[in-house]
Amino acid sequence: MIVALILPLFAQAAEAPVPGWSCDDPIMQQEMNWCAARDFEVADERLNAQWPITAAAMKARDAAFLAHGAGERDTREGYFESLLESQRGWLRYRDAHCRVEGYYARGGSLEPLLISTCKARLTRMRTDQLRELVETPG
Repeated sequence: MIVALILPLFAQAAEAPVPGWSCDDPIMQQEMNWCAARDFEVADERLNAQWPITAAAMKARDAAFLAHGAGERDTREGYFESLLESQRGWLRYRDAHCRVEGYYARGGSLEPLLISTCKARLTRMRTDQLRELVETPG
């Protein structure tokens, strides 16, 4: 029951390291940890697919901004430079924050599941944020 609440797994096929393991209904802790890691991998793949779309949109906004001569009046960092800085900071935040969440079970077999679950959740949220930046007029 608890696993169903903390493991929103995607139905992406991946060969299980142990025959019989399934993320449809993981039973053993190691199996749950593997499934949570797979969930994070899927979330990370989606983030990495969204990144070039958002980066390109921010670069286009920079070009449009400069084309209108506004860069002479406003010398602050551009859209892309700000995006890149925020992404680097977000990655540091995500990893440190999820490490803290994992400390709830520090040293135990549950720790990897807590960390992967946290990383997957925050990565999905960040992917949505990156998508929203593209969809919001700039």
